[in-house]
Amino acid sequence: MTAIEQTEARPRGTRLPRRARRNQLLGAAQEVFVAQGYHAAAMDDIADRAGVSKPVLYQHFPGKLELYLALLDQHCEALVQSVRQALESTTDNKQRVAATMDAYFDYVEQEGGAFRLVFESDLTNEPAVRERVDKVSLDCAEAVSEVIAEDTALPADQAMLLAVSLCGMAQVTARYWLSSGQRVPRDVAKGLTAMLSWRGIAGFPMHPDAPAS
Repeated sequence: MTAIEQTEARPRGTRLPRRARRNQLLGAAQEVFVAQGYHAAAMDDIADRAGVSKPVLYQHFPGKLELYLALLDQHCEALVQSVRQALESTTDNKQRVAATMDAYFDYVEQEGGAFRLVFESDLTNEPAVRERVDKVSLDCAEAVSEVIAEDTALPADQAMLLAVSLCGMAQVTARYWLSSGQRVPRDVAKGLTAMLSWRGIAGFPMHPDAPAS
């Protein structure tokens, strides 16, 4: 059963352990925020979607912003972990690039559209939101830059610049692919993006002491 089906199936008033209730509320909030945006969403909508009273919602989250930030924290961390897992999945750098591109395509294709909260938020003028949105991009790039710096003779700041370029391309391309109706099959789209990325980054010479791919 999906998170959406669980939310719909949960009768109002059912008692849940605190962690389960929090996760249920986050799932309902994600549906509402993705569908309506932050500004149009109301705590009443989220409580109704979760099948709870507003006092129950406020027991877990003191306000709409805190609820939104909790969602951002959850989904930003999910992307960073996916990128790190992709980088650690192999020691072959060409495969690493492909796995990293795949992580971004997976992220935007996940049911529920959580990536919209991270990359298409209507609340980026809020400092706490802007900080998280910027941080997730930098954290992903930092993970990539560590591999680039280890494998090339480039200084850390140059490796980071390249990593920001690679991650930015992956994120924007994956979102475009989804919004354009997935006219290009996913495997083809991912492969093209990975090929472009690899042909670019492979042009930088390997450090003599770098481990063999």
